[in-house]
Amino acid sequence: MDRLASFGNDPFDKPPCRGCSSYLVEPYIKCVECGPSPFLLCLQCFTRGYEYKKHQSDHKYEIMTSDFPVLEPGWTAQEEMALLEAVMDCGFGNWQDVAYQMRTKTKEECEGHYMKNFINNPLFSSTLLNLRQMEDHLSRTADTAIPFKPTDDPPRPSFDSQLSRDMAGYMPARADFMEEFDNYAEWDLKDIDFVDDDSDILHALKVAVVDIYHSRLKERQRRKKIIRDHGLINLRKFQILERRYPKEVQDLYDVMRRFARVVGPIEHDKFIESHTLEFELRREIRRLQEYRREGIQSFCGAKVYERVKRMREDERRKRNMLCDILQYIHDSRACQQWLHKQAAIDAGITPVVTTIITSGRRSAPPLNLTGLPGTEKLNEREKELCQVVRLVPGAYLEYKQALLNECRRQGGLRLAQARSLIKIDVNKTRKIYDFLIKEGYINKA
Repeated sequence: MDRLASFGNDPFDKPPCRGCSSYLVEPYIKCVECGPSPFLLCLQCFTRGYEYKKHQSDHKYEIMTSDFPVLEPGWTAQEEMALLEAVMDCGFGNWQDVAYQMRTKTKEECEGHYMKNFINNPLFSSTLLNLRQMEDHLSRTADTAIPFKPTDDPPRPSFDSQLSRDMAGYMPARADFMEEFDNYAEWDLKDIDFVDDDSDILHALKVAVVDIYHSRLKERQRRKKIIRDHGLINLRKFQILERRYPKEVQDLYDVMRRFARVVGPIEHDKFIESHTLEFELRREIRRLQEYRREGIQSFCGAKVYERVKRMREDERRKRNMLCDILQYIHDSRACQQWLHKQAAIDAGITPVVTTIITSGRRSAPPLNLTGLPGTEKLNEREKELCQVVRLVPGAYLEYKQALLNECRRQGGLRLAQARSLIKIDVNKTRKIYDFLIKEGYINKA
């Protein structure tokens, strides 16, 4: 609803209605889709569904009115505009003529309202001061570049440490890498020497080699700029920032990382944030749709539903935990872990998920696939398999293709044949074999 009309208090200042040609009286209707000249209708013609040329009765519209308070009750927006116009016409301090021109307020009311809200109001004075300071700041910085610091000062690891290898040998003190991209590009120039007795063809060939070298230097600088602008030097901090997103958005981040070199860092971050917002909105819509399917019609009922749902999930988790612990009943340490989980659930605390240890060895955590080559070629179930088995995506894709080719050649595949093809841990081979059979990629012989 557009509540601020652009016309004065006099009805003859308004254009006539396009339907009945009468002078418009607020509130009236303005068509949003017709233009560029405004298509205005009175309420009577609007209720009858008046249509004219391109204007249809189902077009979007705005209700034009100024009958609402802005600064204080008792003064509508129309009266505020009329007061400002009267002061401009009659001059500041001529309150008698101002009140005569307004016709709806006395001169005391006009003077008191104007002095209170437009002269002695600290809000307007501070706002004008801030606007003036902002204009001065913009005038000073209009011709300068906008500083952009996507990342803090990178860490300074010791030489040949794990962090130094993660940073690709970046040396913060020199702002350079230990090994450059296309590190041996200068080798093609080390034996070139321009002499006066070179033939034209030889001279042109040497110039072409130098031009090629310049293009390789430009590519090196371009890659450095991408790494610096997107904050990719501090890889661990970059991964921590990625983990703040939901898993679905993390997968999108992995897929869209290759396009970061096309757009700037700000545009790329805005793109990811917009998809994060879309994911949250879709999740909220699914939650509201679930409420509708369950017949819930109020937010109070939704709170009761969520509380009962959590209680039901807690009971189901308790039963599942009991079933899981039965197979480790002879392991005192596993039983102790289960008792701790049970006590945490009974106390209303979310239990910490720990791995049950049966052989005295500590189980390795799932493999982090962030940034590993070939991750974008895997679906969600394959990513989970690689994380659990701790297998890099590139190796998994090679093993998968080898098993598919052998199964296609023989019409089926046995576990022993899979173990002879894949020379890795037998337990990992068994998990890969069972997964491919479950997903329908291969068949048992």
